[in-house]
Amino acid sequence: MSPLKRQRERAPADAIPRTPHAAPAPVPTPPPARSADDTAESGRHRFRLSETLPALLARAAHPKQALLTALGLAVAAAISGRPLRESALVFTTVLVGQALLGWDNDLVDRARDERHERPGKPIASGLLDLGTAWFSVTCALLLVVPLSLNAGSRAGAAYLIALLIGVVGNRVLRGSVLSFVPWMLQFGLYPAYLAYGGWNGTGPDTPPTVVMTVLAGLLGLGVHFLRALPGLVPDNADGLRSLPLRIALRTGAPRLLVLSGVFTGAVVVVLLIAGQAIGLT
Repeated sequence: MSPLKRQRERAPADAIPRTPHAAPAPVPTPPPARSADDTAESGRHRFRLSETLPALLARAAHPKQALLTALGLAVAAAISGRPLRESALVFTTVLVGQALLGWDNDLVDRARDERHERPGKPIASGLLDLGTAWFSVTCALLLVVPLSLNAGSRAGAAYLIALLIGVVGNRVLRGSVLSFVPWMLQFGLYPAYLAYGGWNGTGPDTPPTVVMTVLAGLLGLGVHFLRALPGLVPDNADGLRSLPLRIALRTGAPRLLVLSGVFTGAVVVVLLIAGQAIGLT
């Protein structure tokens, strides 16, 4: 046996050169360690998010509609001769109730708003947690019941029924030709809430006039059209066929906006005239 052959036999196995079959897998690089500044910045970001929670809740509550409805009913209460504290009670009660309806609406429409990427929807965009939104709805419900009943059992029942109609309306009839029915019923109950209302349950027993009730219902119809206009495109894409959408498909959205604005403004003027001429009750 030659010396070269004996040397190969004595060599260890891993010392014999082999032909590589594949390159070794790369070792993953660990993420760079976060510095103290990065950690501090993250903490400041979370702090800013916690600061904006009231703003997110306010945005999800449909604040314009809530404020206008609460202010309108408070002014109507003052014009009808209610003292300042009762007008303030009306404003507070209606504001809480409208916030409840706004949060409920955005919770019901969360999937649709997310699919259509509608702006100004904190729940659909994930900025407002679902648990927080439902907790806010629960707190508003626990607050609006005693506020409503403080105006008297009849007045409180009228407003709470109006809220129930709004909650049901968020779930049914929205995509049909009868989409206006919950709005007219809800607004039609507002004169009863004002007529029977008092302080600490001491309101009168006189019902509202038929004229004021009908005019309030017509105001709800106009508000329904104005509120539906911004969502006509997503509603059409989802196959919903509410009354405003059916009319807009024939007249065009710009013309419907003008007609709805003129109609709603005219109803408000007639309401003011009727309130001065025949009163609420």
